[in-house]
Amino acid sequence: MTTVTVFSKPKLRRPILLVGLPGVGNIGRVAVDYLVKELKAKSFAQLYSEHFFPFVMLQDNYKIHLLKNEFYYYKAKTAKARDLILLVGDSQSLSPNGHYEIGEKILDLADAFKVKEIITIGGLATGEIEDASHVLGAINDEALLKKYKKYGIDFNAGEKVGYIVGAAGLLPGLGRERGMDGICLLGETSGFPIVTDPRAAEMVLKVLIKILGIKVNMSRLDERVKEMESFIKKVETLQRKALQQLSKEEHGAPEEKEQLRYIG
Repeated sequence: MTTVTVFSKPKLRRPILLVGLPGVGNIGRVAVDYLVKELKAKSFAQLYSEHFFPFVMLQDNYKIHLLKNEFYYYKAKTAKARDLILLVGDSQSLSPNGHYEIGEKILDLADAFKVKEIITIGGLATGEIEDASHVLGAINDEALLKKYKKYGIDFNAGEKVGYIVGAAGLLPGLGRERGMDGICLLGETSGFPIVTDPRAAEMVLKVLIKILGIKVNMSRLDERVKEMESFIKKVETLQRKALQQLSKEEHGAPEEKEQLRYIG
């Protein structure tokens, strides 16, 4: 079961849904979480799911933290800019069915706020250390190509990867069925396990800021990454252990490395 608890119902003007969940290089998580902090976005809803990993975090050695995804909103300062719904979280689904269930719940909330545009952020694993990360894009409607190409996005992602696993790809795909425009921004990264890539996140953020037409101070990115990195590493370490245990029980051999590597 997946549940969404809404604390408040802000009045938003033509909101765009931004999604940054854990994945390759944690690029989406870092980028959207940075916007949440810098824009001082306000929390208004949370999502919990039985499809998340079956453990809780212990913070300060005794406080229980249940894995969740959190929704924030930001009201634009100018008439030209759009309001934002920002989604960040601790985890993606452990199962394929869960990805679909959670995705539909996210889009149900987006529908309730009349969202017509989705931007998701993920990572594209190259297996190598990247000196200069490129931002690649995938869209759910060919008509969007002209709109986004002017931002310097590389739309040859299909030549490097044939599919996108997880929320970064699934939400724009499911959103198309609801009449929502969608783009997935992918930052090139090594894809090495438990390595957060702030440089790739910065590249994607610069493109995202141009698309949104907002001003954001980028000088605090390294500081923000350090603040969240300890928590992210702890979550990933526990997820790897959980996957290892589940794999031993179900298959008799560890398979967590590949599963973690390709989730965008």
